Amino acid sequence: MQRKYSTYIVWACLLIAGLLTACNAKRTADAGKAQPAYTCPMHPQVVQHGPGTCPICGMDLVPVNAAGNKHELMLNETQVALANITTMKIGAGSLDNYKRLNATLAVDPQRTVYVSSRVPGRIEQLYVKETGVPVHKGQPLYKIYSEQLAALQQEYLVATAQTAAFPDNARFKQIEAAARQKLLLYDVADRTLNLIKQQQKADPYITYTAAVNGVVAALPVSEGQYVAAGSTVMQLEDYDALWVQADVYPAELNQVSAGKKVKVVVNGWENQPLDMQVDFIAPALQTGTQLARVRGTIPNVNHQWQPGMQANVYLPAVTRSNVLTLPADAVIRDQKGALVWLKKGRNRFIPRMVKTGTENAGQVEITAGLQAGDAVVVTGAYLLYSEYVLKKDANPFAQHAHVH
Repeated sequence: MQRKYSTYIVWACLLIAGLLTACNAKRTADAGKAQPAYTCPMHPQVVQHGPGTCPICGMDLVPVNAAGNKHELMLNETQVALANITTMKIGAGSLDNYKRLNATLAVDPQRTVYVSSRVPGRIEQLYVKETGVPVHKGQPLYKIYSEQLAALQQEYLVATAQTAAFPDNARFKQIEAAARQKLLLYDVADRTLNLIKQQQKADPYITYTAAVNGVVAALPVSEGQYVAAGSTVMQLEDYDALWVQADVYPAELNQVSAGKKVKVVVNGWENQPLDMQVDFIAPALQTGTQLARVRGTIPNVNHQWQPGMQANVYLPAVTRSNVLTLPADAVIRDQKGALVWLKKGRNRFIPRMVKTGTENAGQVEITAGLQAGDAVVVTGAYLLYSEYVLKKDANPFAQHAHVH
């Protein structure tokens, strides 16, 4: 009787455990059917279950993915406006074929001036004490104390005194002219010599001025330092025009020649393309590379560009017609290929892998992946890419097979 009673107890416990398990499963299923996640259009890091307002900006939260397809984005009108998303229907047209070369801006050595000391002496004063400072022609640069200049001035004063005492003596006039010319060759200014002659007093401190306009690029001396004749005191560079040095493979050298017109686009100034003439083609490849170098000069208005900045040089080729083209900003690229965004219906956006062909400064040829009439996002493509990665937790490149 006791065994039978125990058996009833065991079965009752099993029945209760089964009921509890079923209830927990129902609650889990109900939790899985909870309201979708909501996020802020301006602050996508804010995510919560159910509607509400953003704790940062106070905007109404929107569903993370209102569309059913996990490979597309559904945005509301506010998000489209904030992201400045615009589209265009792709169609056939012509495309100027350009070969793009990587280039760098550099200082034109012909516009570099080395200010060197004409005589040995001590730098008494520097009127420009740091690099990067613009100077103008005639502006004082430094004052030097030189015993040699003082001695030459004394010789000049003796010659002028002799000429004054014997104004009809041609020999004394020649000696005075020679003494003055010697000081002029040491870059002592005419006005300084006139003042010395007028005051009949030598000045061992001579101030030297800038011979050209420029920017101080190097200043290897300091006040109180003794310098030898020929020592560099200052280096001035003129940035009114810059070299553009482009790298080109030997097989492509047949596309460029001295005197040929090319187009230059400085990175960050894509809206300011410049025409440039090729001035020089290096006769040998660069050391350690398989690249040749071509060079030209562009004007640098208002010194808006600095040496070392990157640029692109476009070599013109044959113009192609009846090709599908898009603005360069519409195409997103990574190591997996190229991708654009298509607009389907009302504010529904789908990523599409494409193949690209010829490019120029602003247009890209689409050889596969699109058809004429497709509505393609031309501004805001990178914002859509970021939104997709954030909301879908996936890379749109990884969701699509390569285009054939």
